[in-house]
Amino acid sequence: MSSPEQVLAVLRAQLRAANITYRQLAERIDMSESSVKRMFGQKDMTLTRLAQICKAAGIPMEDVLRLAADATPHADTLTLAQEKSLMANPRLLLVAICCLGHWTLDQIIETYSMSEPECIGLLVELDRLGLIELKPGNRYTMRVSNAFRWIADGPVQQYVREHVVGDYFGGRFDGNGEMLMCLPARLSSASAQELQQKIQQLAGELARLHQGDRKLASAEREGMTLLLGFRSWEFAAFTALRRK
Repeated sequence: MSSPEQVLAVLRAQLRAANITYRQLAERIDMSESSVKRMFGQKDMTLTRLAQICKAAGIPMEDVLRLAADATPHADTLTLAQEKSLMANPRLLLVAICCLGHWTLDQIIETYSMSEPECIGLLVELDRLGLIELKPGNRYTMRVSNAFRWIADGPVQQYVREHVVGDYFGGRFDGNGEMLMCLPARLSSASAQELQQKIQQLAGELARLHQGDRKLASAEREGMTLLLGFRSWEFAAFTALRRK
């Protein structure tokens, strides 16, 4: 859950972006400028007052709350125990991945053979595990960051290697926006580390685009998966041809 301080920081930034001063805001909500400054300075504001300010400034309150939640520090990974709990129940893992894609409850049960009570129960379990924070109306916010990744060589990554990679690379990669590249190179340790940083930047860019497209209708978005690997490797059939 985002803190009141974070909510007010986002609100202040939104007011600046809209070029609304404390004096202008005070006039719109019938308060003195000093009272408005004190309210922001003391970081003390009721939900009713927040709604009033957002309405007066023409700023959607839901946008302020969402941006505040997104800016709140979250974990980049789960614990080993959390991943093991996901792997113990395939349906729980499915709903967890849907949540990472910000699917709604309705979207999940419309897409997969799962009843509403069952799906709600799985959301409750994900809340207990700390992956999401379940809210009234079966809505939720994520408790992991946009840069979330599975534990290296953890239960989920092991499952991906054994069951997912073959299925993923079995596609033709000729659809709209799809591509497959395999680029060999001989690099120094420093160059390899530089490339790792750029891969992390790419992951951050994917998270940014994913976050920005959440405002679009579901029909305007398509599930896409970026599967990256980078390591010292030679195809075994080629290794067998090396000179003894």
